[in-house]
Amino acid sequence: MSANNTGPGHYKDKAIQPWDFIVSNNLGYLEGNVVKYITRWRQKGGVEDLRKAKHYIEKLIEVETGDRPPTMADDTTLRAQRATWDARTKADK
Repeated sequence: MSANNTGPGHYKDKAIQPWDFIVSNNLGYLEGNVVKYITRWRQKGGVEDLRKAKHYIEKLIEVETGDRPPTMADDTTLRAQRATWDARTKADK
């Protein structure tokens, strides 16, 4: 653990420095950023830091599950598929 904190003031009052926690627990980039933003949100970025932490959590879930959120390209493809299906359904009537 760091004996002295030479980092920003929003970490100075912490019993455990975020980077010490991250390194000691062998956390990766995504997890480390979650720790960073959750640790400092009240002293620095407010709700915006919570949003940033959420963003990193969502990315971590995506990486771990192989899922990815829908994109506009997916939406366009789905609409095209629906139009094709609708056209076929009308033709069958």
